[in-house]
Amino acid sequence: MPKINVYLPDDLAESVRETGLPVSPICQRALEQAVRRITTIRQAVLTDVDPAWLAERLPTFTARLINTLNLAATRARETGADSVTTGDLLHGLLAEGHNLGLQILTAMDVTPASLTAPSTPEPPAAPGALRFSAAAAVALELSVGEAIGFGHNYVGCEHLLVGLAAEPDGAAGELLRSRGVDGKAARRTVAAAVAGYAHHLRSTTADQTAPPVLLNAVRAELAPLVRRIEQLEQQLTANR
Repeated sequence: MPKINVYLPDDLAESVRETGLPVSPICQRALEQAVRRITTIRQAVLTDVDPAWLAERLPTFTARLINTLNLAATRARETGADSVTTGDLLHGLLAEGHNLGLQILTAMDVTPASLTAPSTPEPPAAPGALRFSAAAAVALELSVGEAIGFGHNYVGCEHLLVGLAAEPDGAAGELLRSRGVDGKAARRTVAAAVAGYAHHLRSTTADQTAPPVLLNAVRAELAPLVRRIEQLEQQLTANR
């Protein structure tokens, strides 16, 4: 059976040894699930853009993300384009208006209203009536990969923001990076936001609103999380 090395942080590796967890079957199951999710999104983005169909095929996509895709497709159709571009995806993210991706942008000192989604044409990933562009398809695949990397069982607008920022060829990524929102920085801020939101839910009553507290939690928790992620990245680099 082929062997794949899995590198763990020192503290996690020690905990695994102490608990005696069966690492191989756990990793196999996790990788099988990840492969299925990536394969599904790769197949989905090569078909005609139909958000309702995507919602059925991609049940882990949140309602806000599906709405974002719908808004992106509507913009593309209204301009007579043959592909939904990364600019259209960014437009959908901004137009949806209430998603965590917008909170992430604000926490990174980028006012969403100050962004104008680019309308630069991008070639479709596959021929058809209306398809995702090659760059948009990559951004969506990266979004699913980010959700998997975080250990999330859903894909939301915050993952799409990271995917757009990390995608190297699309106009949306170029715009975001020009405002200081690159893939690594967005990923760190999402990690801080999710941690802060989880803390908020544990420590407050259900009827309180999350966004203002969330932004404060992001800024309060970002620095130590950044240091921790940088340490892990350094360890991974050293082990390669």
